[in-house]
Amino acid sequence: MVSPREQTYAQRRLNHVNPAAKILLETMERKKSNLAVSVDVTKAKDFLAIIDAVGPFVCLIKTHVDILEDFEHGLIQQLQDLSTKHDFVIFEDRKFADIGNTVSLQYSGGVHKIASWSHITNAHPVPGPSIITGLASVGLPLGRGLLLLAEMSTKGALTAGVYTEEAVRMARARRDFVIGFIAQRRMEGVGIEGENVDEAEDFLILAPGVGLHAKGDAMGQQYRTPKEVILDSGCDVIIVGRGIYGTDPSLTEAIATRAQEYRTAGWEAYLQRVSSL
Repeated sequence: MVSPREQTYAQRRLNHVNPAAKILLETMERKKSNLAVSVDVTKAKDFLAIIDAVGPFVCLIKTHVDILEDFEHGLIQQLQDLSTKHDFVIFEDRKFADIGNTVSLQYSGGVHKIASWSHITNAHPVPGPSIITGLASVGLPLGRGLLLLAEMSTKGALTAGVYTEEAVRMARARRDFVIGFIAQRRMEGVGIEGENVDEAEDFLILAPGVGLHAKGDAMGQQYRTPKEVILDSGCDVIIVGRGIYGTDPSLTEAIATRAQEYRTAGWEAYLQRVSSL
């Protein structure tokens, strides 16, 4: 059996039943991009300018709409219009972390109504399987997908060992809705003992903490290169933020240039991976 690490993104589309996973893999193959840009800015004008600049080069835009100081509902339509214009998937990095009933309300309603517009969201597995049940009750009918936080890229993160193993076990029980992980490596075989490893098991791995030049920041973030993430660790999507848009969102030409640089590095690492195995 050929493992997912050895398959192309197009081939792996057939491994998934969840519509959001299929859409993401199709987008990656079509655009020849495994780059996601995390747009963590506080002004709507900057938010939209960055997305429009990087849009042609990404498979996915990762948002934190709760940090936008001037958020209003018309902004979501503008985000969706850019998604259509540039052909990318939307991932709201909400990191849900409550009981099932509460997260179902947070996901479907409130100020942001995330399920109505975000193809993918994510959650901490801390509350146990009920968090998946609650989110799936809202997201599955809409064709949405969920990522679990199995590992994080910050120094001293507690997302390791038994925590990671339990996250993977929870995902295996809900493969209809859980499409993968925020993690630093592939998860096949994690939490399984003996000869019960399913080598055909396919979860998407989206890896934060990616940088072509910097190795870390003053707040504990740690960076690896696209080659280290995609080729060496077998992850599927590189997530980059400040390494692309820096500190001045108005410099859209420079932002687009850096996005293209990361896209090229990530895709070349992927081609090297699938051609060398």
